[in-house]
Amino acid sequence: MPQPATPYYLMDETPLVKNLETIGLIRRESGAKFVLALKCFSTWCMFDLMSRYLDGTTSSSLFEAKLGREKFGKEVHAYSVAWSAEEVDEVAAFAHKVIFNSVSQLNSFHDRVRGAGIGLRVNPGISYSHYDLADPARRYSRLGVCDDRELREAAGLISGMMFHFNCENDEVESIAASLEIIGARYAPLLEKMEWISLGGGISFTKDGYPLERFCSILKEFSTRYGVQLYLEPGEAAITGCTELVTTVLDLVHNEVDIAIVDASLEAHLLDHLIYRTNPRVALPAPGTHPVTIAGRTCLAGDIFGSYELERKLQVGDQVRIADTAGYTMVKKNWFNGVPMPAIAIRRLNGAVELVRSFGFEDYLSSLS
Repeated sequence: MPQPATPYYLMDETPLVKNLETIGLIRRESGAKFVLALKCFSTWCMFDLMSRYLDGTTSSSLFEAKLGREKFGKEVHAYSVAWSAEEVDEVAAFAHKVIFNSVSQLNSFHDRVRGAGIGLRVNPGISYSHYDLADPARRYSRLGVCDDRELREAAGLISGMMFHFNCENDEVESIAASLEIIGARYAPLLEKMEWISLGGGISFTKDGYPLERFCSILKEFSTRYGVQLYLEPGEAAITGCTELVTTVLDLVHNEVDIAIVDASLEAHLLDHLIYRTNPRVALPAPGTHPVTIAGRTCLAGDIFGSYELERKLQVGDQVRIADTAGYTMVKKNWFNGVPMPAIAIRRLNGAVELVRSFGFEDYLSSLS
């Protein structure tokens, strides 16, 4: 088929399968189970492929939990920072595990979810994050139980615990050290649990990651405490598999050359704006021609970044922004009424399939 009109997210099954096969290897060698973190990636047209390698999904809301049940199948882990009573009643009807963020919510709702494995998020006071914004152990954090006495008193109501304390952690020895700290602090409780989730944020699909050592660490922890381990990959599952394909609409000069494309950092790559980072350009290739690539909204800071490319950009040129799956497609929005990127997939055989496009009616229906 002809290439879709830009802008569009192009997901590639080949690098995705490479990530998924790494997950499969870790599952076999460590005994850990894997549930996809829908807060990071919930583009469900890829779920048929991903469900062959993963054990289910984990969610941060009722809607994500329902998406996991309806489109992914397998295990549904349902967590929320704060549940309403109505949400608990609905999620209890289908979730395999319901995880509470606080002892107060556990005490309020555990009788309503007795058919599921009941879990509690624990804040061990340690974390790995490059950004305070994403650090679950930051001062005054509301994420998870910090009080050991409170946790011990609640332990009889739960069968599992979730420790989510990593963000983009690619240091395997940091994982090992953290699990030693968790083991030393919580051993009597760990031994009473059936399952433990270590959350997400571990970059085990990064090139050169010491997988053998990682599997050994996971297996040893699981065996020592007699628990089923879960990991909740988001970025690790889908890193490197998606590009945002754009077209240059205009070129302006204000001390520097600026190429304005038909997409937007704020509307289509919001995480980069939030964390003040710049995405990598996949096409054109790097070179010696400086250019600033900007979005088409009226936000002055709608800037993808400044780059040096192999050639000067012209109106009509294609610019591909790399690695735009995780925490990207789930956050896209209609700011300025800028057209929403379509969604396309490059299949394993190389064919590109347009799976979804968006128009004015979608914009209209998002408002009232």
